Amino acid sequence: MANIWSMITDPNMQWIFLGCTLLGLSSGVIGSFSYLRKQSLMGDTLAHAALPGICIAFMLTGIKSIGLFLIGAGLAGLIATFGIGYITRHTKLKQDAAMGIVLSSFFGLGIVLLTVIQHGNYGNQAGLDKFLFGQAASMIGSDVITMSIVCIVLLSICTLLFKQFKLISFDPGFARGLGYPVAALEQLMMLLMVVAVVAGIQAVGVVLVAALLITPAVSARYWTNKLSLMVILSGIFGAASGAVGTLFSASVSNLPTGPVTVLAATLMFGISILFGPQRGIVAKRLMRQRAKRRFAVQRDISIHDNTKKEAAL
Repeated sequence: MANIWSMITDPNMQWIFLGCTLLGLSSGVIGSFSYLRKQSLMGDTLAHAALPGICIAFMLTGIKSIGLFLIGAGLAGLIATFGIGYITRHTKLKQDAAMGIVLSSFFGLGIVLLTVIQHGNYGNQAGLDKFLFGQAASMIGSDVITMSIVCIVLLSICTLLFKQFKLISFDPGFARGLGYPVAALEQLMMLLMVVAVVAGIQAVGVVLVAALLITPAVSARYWTNKLSLMVILSGIFGAASGAVGTLFSASVSNLPTGPVTVLAATLMFGISILFGPQRGIVAKRLMRQRAKRRFAVQRDISIHDNTKKEAAL
């Protein structure tokens, strides 16, 4: 108990806890729309595409600044989204194939640039490879403030444009018929996903940040059929994953926060897939058992009625 209290009262721990919780909250909310639009791989693509942006930002400035890295990663993510759109529009390839091509190409370029930096005459390059798997322990107050602003902006836009995002997620043709700028809304949603990915790179890393976009949304889908409630639950699951991952990693020496956060989200997914009230495995088995009992009762009643009719004859 004393150990837990010392962690909670530690200022650095409070920054990390707040940052990871806000990251999980915003990632879960925006990830819900990505999951419903069948773009689960898009978050992974944008995360891997951010690595060359980070490397180029460092090579141009020689400074390890989170703000500069965010700008570089954001620009790289936007280029990746336009690249995916160009491939799908001008070739016969489907979107999943285009995302796979962009993902592998950008990540390969990022690894090459990272190797060049590590073997080049760049000062202060130590720790740059931590963006591959994240390093939440390195977050300071200014990083958390930046992440908080990003999360508030994401949540505000999703709240204000919830109706529009709902329409283009389920029926973009109908939304276009109502006069909504579907293409602009889709690009905006993609931009929000880029921002969410970039915000989570420092804590979780480019390899695992996509899990925070998709896993909470998939978990929430097992608990409800209503989109508004699903978005809320997804945000709660994401925030809980960040909080649990931070506390658990802090209680064990040399345990990375990012992977533990992803494992916490995966644990919630396991609970959801088992005990979801409508789609869960346990609920489905109970429904089948109730259906079998009803069928058996109806069969017994039918047999009894037929027996009475035969006896009367």
